[in-house]
Amino acid sequence: MNKTAVVITPHPDDETLGCGGTLLVLKNIGYKINWLIVTNIFEEFGFSKEKIESRNNEIDLVSKRYGFDIVKKIGIPTSRVDEISKGKLVSEISNAFNEIKPNIIFAPFYNDVHTDHKAIAEATLSCTKWFRYSYIEKVLYYETISETDFNIDSTAKRFNPNVYIDISQYLDEKLSIMKIYESEIGEFPFPRSEKAIRSLAYLRGSQCGSDAAEAFELLRANIKL
Repeated sequence: MNKTAVVITPHPDDETLGCGGTLLVLKNIGYKINWLIVTNIFEEFGFSKEKIESRNNEIDLVSKRYGFDIVKKIGIPTSRVDEISKGKLVSEISNAFNEIKPNIIFAPFYNDVHTDHKAIAEATLSCTKWFRYSYIEKVLYYETISETDFNIDSTAKRFNPNVYIDISQYLDEKLSIMKIYESEIGEFPFPRSEKAIRSLAYLRGSQCGSDAAEAFELLRANIKL
């Protein structure tokens, strides 16, 4: 199989929360999988050298566990994506797409509560026009626990999953990878706990007839018969 997928993440750990099991499924069936990390942490924004080193080590370990073919870092300061111009963000994502040439794109949901997620989802949309990116076949929004489900704006469109991928064989591996992000994991009822992540996978599985699943909202599919 000569197919390629990319996951765009505002922050490291979003790839695992949103589509970690799916990435493992795709890798197992022969896809090239790639990781585009939009933000980074820096000393000038209050992060210690130790925290920065720890985060870089986590990214390296996670990358090896998934077997990513390409890992690209844009390097925008975390929680400040909405402060840069949309044109610059679109340009960075566009350049990455034209290097990777993904057939499938996984992006954060556009109504997540985090401003980084919103800005990146909007910029990604600008990079999916078929006449400029003819290699793109599917664009899917993933859900990020504690972001997608925390938007209390009653006027905002809610996450409406219409694509499910069975990750029953890979749920334990997904959770094992998530534990690499030690500072992001807590004890239940913390939303980014093993129990909460596992429970969401079981819920999505019950909606599609599998033991465990990840859910996505399809933005676009280009099907050539």
